[in-house]
Amino acid sequence: MTKRSLLSVPALGLLLMSGVLFMGPVMLYGGEQAVAKGPRAVIKTKFGDMELIFFPDKAPKHVENFLTLAKSGFYNGTIFHRVIPGFMIQGGDPNTKDPKKPETYGMGGPDHRIKAEFNDIPHRRGIVSMARTNDPNSAGSQFFIVVKDSNFLDGQYTVFGEVVKGMEVADKIVNLPRNSRDLPVERAEMTILVVE
Repeated sequence: MTKRSLLSVPALGLLLMSGVLFMGPVMLYGGEQAVAKGPRAVIKTKFGDMELIFFPDKAPKHVENFLTLAKSGFYNGTIFHRVIPGFMIQGGDPNTKDPKKPETYGMGGPDHRIKAEFNDIPHRRGIVSMARTNDPNSAGSQFFIVVKDSNFLDGQYTVFGEVVKGMEVADKIVNLPRNSRDLPVERAEMTILVVE
């Protein structure tokens, strides 16, 4: 079985399908073009905004979970608590809302867990994937954005979205000065808005 790679054109593009002109981010699945449909999210930070699209056909429960948490305000006030240059930025832990308890960062989440939905989308730059413990079925709310292709994660973490605008913001965050636990010394706080 051959893996089909997913390529993204991050800028707005025009696509002609069946005589109908579509405008929006264009996704290429192994040479097949499709327009990203469904809700999007915008992660707002003091460093700028990142716009995300989702892959409900590849990870329906992860997409549903992220959108439900985002709509409820769960992520608002959390930070990107782990940044590793040349790799990724991680956020989504509710414990990070309390600046006085950094020792708990990376351990928090909602009161539920999601079963793994590993898929064939590679962990390339811009991919949004769910963080988890050693248990593949332990994802909750924490997610990471890949800043450099990281194919060693393929098939081990659930890819559920992609940044289609604002990767320069992730680049700013990943390069913030950090401590020995990869925690930025400056809070990279987020608010997530869902756009239907």
